[in-house]
Amino acid sequence: MTKTQSIYTLQFWLLCLSNFLFSASFQMMIPELPDYLSSMGGKAYIGYIISLFTLTAGFSRPFSGKLTDTVGRVPIMAFGSVVCFVCGCIYPFIHTVAGFLFLRFVHGFSTGTKPTATSAYVADIIPEDRRGEAQGMLGIFTATGMSFGPTIGGYLADTFSIDILFYTSSAFALLSILILVNMRETLPQTQKQAFSWRLFKIGWEDIFEPRVLPTFLVMLFVSFSSGVILTLVPDQTKLLGMSNKGIFFTVYTIASLVVRLFFAKTSDKHGRVPVLMASCVFLIGSMLLLGFSHSVYWFFVAAILFGFSWGFNTPTLTAWTVDLSDELYRGRAIATMYIALEAGIGIGAVAGGKLYQGIVANLPIPYAMAALLSLLSFVYLWILLKKKTLPAL
Repeated sequence: MTKTQSIYTLQFWLLCLSNFLFSASFQMMIPELPDYLSSMGGKAYIGYIISLFTLTAGFSRPFSGKLTDTVGRVPIMAFGSVVCFVCGCIYPFIHTVAGFLFLRFVHGFSTGTKPTATSAYVADIIPEDRRGEAQGMLGIFTATGMSFGPTIGGYLADTFSIDILFYTSSAFALLSILILVNMRETLPQTQKQAFSWRLFKIGWEDIFEPRVLPTFLVMLFVSFSSGVILTLVPDQTKLLGMSNKGIFFTVYTIASLVVRLFFAKTSDKHGRVPVLMASCVFLIGSMLLLGFSHSVYWFFVAAILFGFSWGFNTPTLTAWTVDLSDELYRGRAIATMYIALEAGIGIGAVAGGKLYQGIVANLPIPYAMAALLSLLSFVYLWILLKKKTLPAL
């Protein structure tokens, strides 16, 4: 593909639509799950709603990376959507804390597989000098799904029932699978292997790609904030007198969409590292506002800043990961980055839940920790930029 060719092919748009449906599928239930678990007597375990999900996602990353580089991109994308579909159908039949937490653990296989293969697929069909733009456009659809998902979920749970919410989530996942039917595989024939159980034999080289250590560290530090937000914001929303627990997620995702829509090419033009440093500044501001301000106005300002941050850093980190990776092990490199994402979210969710424990006075503590880790990311990136030892493209 040459620079003059459009990156917006039918394959690309199908991928975007599938991502929209997939992200809406798992995100629409997130704001309702803390109350759902509490109704079973599991309020003490609300931190595990996210952490178990991300634990499985992180655990499955090395496998998804290896299978993406051997079996193919499309089958692994489809598998992730299938997991979402099946789990959505099972939630209504689970009525114990232990059963619910186990299902959350299984559900994590969805985000542990589909995003890895999707990012590799995009890297296959997009020229190097437009990766940031393409990841930003793909992110628009992903973020739109994550934006509409919580709002749709809140409406369905309030108007009908949480079971209807679960079944709708499952339907969205099914549609995301159907879109992938007959999609052209992009993994080179020379790399393709027939599926075999021996492919599940994982060595250290399949778990961690050392070429992408910088993106691993930055993603680990900044994603801590997402775990904290996913755990605390539903309660914080109620404390501020708002009934729809998905409103924060909608606002920050819309802000993220604005960034992706109007600044998609920024990291392609000005470099990955400077853009990531700017995103850290937005993230620090968001965490401090959430922790130390207690009004609806500042709550929404924090949501906007959080959206700005993730609107910049997600596509930029993905593009930089591909920049640093070996073409033969692109799936492994992307999986390494996503391991950091899941680990950061999981640690943030557990830490946030343990430190908060439903006590309002404790709210600033996890947010302050998230701000500190974002500051460490900024300092690390500044050192890299000054040393110029790695590509800052």
